[in-house]
Amino acid sequence: MIFSHKALGVEISQDKAMMVLIGGKPHAPKLDAYSAVSFPPDTMSFSLREENVINTDTFLSKIREAYHKLLTSTCRLSVSLPDASGRVVLIDLDTRFRARDEGADIIRWKLKKSFPFDINELHLDYQVLQEKDSGEVSTLVSLISRKVVTQYEELFAQAGLQPDRIDFTTFNLYRLFASRLDIVENAALIIRHRDTISILIFNNGVLEFYRSKELSSSLNEMNRIFREINSSLSVYKDKQPGHSLNEVFCIDSHDEADAVRMVIAEATGFEPIMLEPGRIVSRNESFSLDGKTLHSLAAAVGAAVRNL
Repeated sequence: MIFSHKALGVEISQDKAMMVLIGGKPHAPKLDAYSAVSFPPDTMSFSLREENVINTDTFLSKIREAYHKLLTSTCRLSVSLPDASGRVVLIDLDTRFRARDEGADIIRWKLKKSFPFDINELHLDYQVLQEKDSGEVSTLVSLISRKVVTQYEELFAQAGLQPDRIDFTTFNLYRLFASRLDIVENAALIIRHRDTISILIFNNGVLEFYRSKELSSSLNEMNRIFREINSSLSVYKDKQPGHSLNEVFCIDSHDEADAVRMVIAEATGFEPIMLEPGRIVSRNESFSLDGKTLHSLAAAVGAAVRNL
């Protein structure tokens, strides 16, 4: 008998946890089951330096509840955390390096003056994006407090789960649509998910710009989105003169997606291509799922894809 491989993913946000069980392939995942649980107020507080879970008993109870609803023995888990729980930066290093540890040491040395505390308190991971002819190395660097990571790992372990991959929500959403985005060399990806807007710009398939900002709830949210996009494009053009966009993509899980589409078109001059999870993710026929709910699960699915 051939057993199909299953993967678990969870997205943690301020007021809820979305957990999914998927099968299929990384470029074509199939949603087998999902669950959602709400956190009472004052359960979570996202911070770069301090533990994110304030009420550990409630968090643990809710995670167990979400997991048990899936009726699975799979316990290996990929976790998606809000961008606000860490930092992501793009760094060009002056010289190439032979070993991964050597690269991490160079990055820490370069970043040590950028943080008001000891950078060794942060867990650092990085990806080499490009080795330039000049000898420079372009890297994507993720930083998160060791204290923050350890608390999540311990709480998920207490819930009977094995958290082996932890990443930020923006990149888990990107991962879900990577096969679609990789075919376009020069493009921007604009993501509005929950209370955050993220802007990523690629040139020749290489990430050259990243910005993630929290959006406060207000009547002027569309104006704020326009300003963030416009400011990001201005900064990008100053840093990369001569580089231009061919297409703009958007991921938006809100009811006002059409309004955001018009704002993006005005700010960029491109009619954005709206990326829909329903075109990537197939679903178990045993349950019905509307497009809005599937959008809300996208980050959890993107996380789970890492273990397929």
